[in-house]
Amino acid sequence: SLHYIQLALLVACLEWQWRGRNDFFIGANLTVYYSQQQLRNRDFRGPDFFLIASTEKRPRRSWVVWEEDGKYPDIIIELLSSFTARVDRNAKKILYQNRFRTPEYFWFDPEDLEFSGFRLIGQEYQAIVANEFGRLWSEVLELYLGIHDRKLRYFTPDGELVATPEEAALQAQERVERLANQLRALGIEPE
Repeated sequence: SLHYIQLALLVACLEWQWRGRNDFFIGANLTVYYSQQQLRNRDFRGPDFFLIASTEKRPRRSWVVWEEDGKYPDIIIELLSSFTARVDRNAKKILYQNRFRTPEYFWFDPEDLEFSGFRLIGQEYQAIVANEFGRLWSEVLELYLGIHDRKLRYFTPDGELVATPEEAALQAQERVERLANQLRALGIEPE
């Protein structure tokens, strides 16, 4: 489904971009337990995608705030659907703003490409203004988020697309082939 493909893309690209780091946790479709009184069987399933910075990178079955030094997500991305859009735009936005105090909140609809982002300024979310390419800057990630080929993708501060591991491997292979051709043009046969 579009939802799964988009979620996997967000996770894979950021994991690849930050492959040398071990100070973050990415959650995908994991529950965030934020109150010891909160019943674990409540309907709240948690964000589609979230990242916590300055924490140990290790597998978790859920994010339990009181077991994680009181840390809440630093950025949340919800993938809208006809079933979730109203809750994502309203109830979850209020929860992330008022209870989680999540610095950045984005949503993206893989069907109609609706894309918005908000930054917590004081007590309220303020819309993040897009650059000339329609991309939104994430201070948390130090990357832009924007739409490329109908997918939400990350872009470097210079505007370059953050590659998936597969795209990076293909780019590396293409570079090797170009260099080999340049050597051949100089009369050198590469090994």
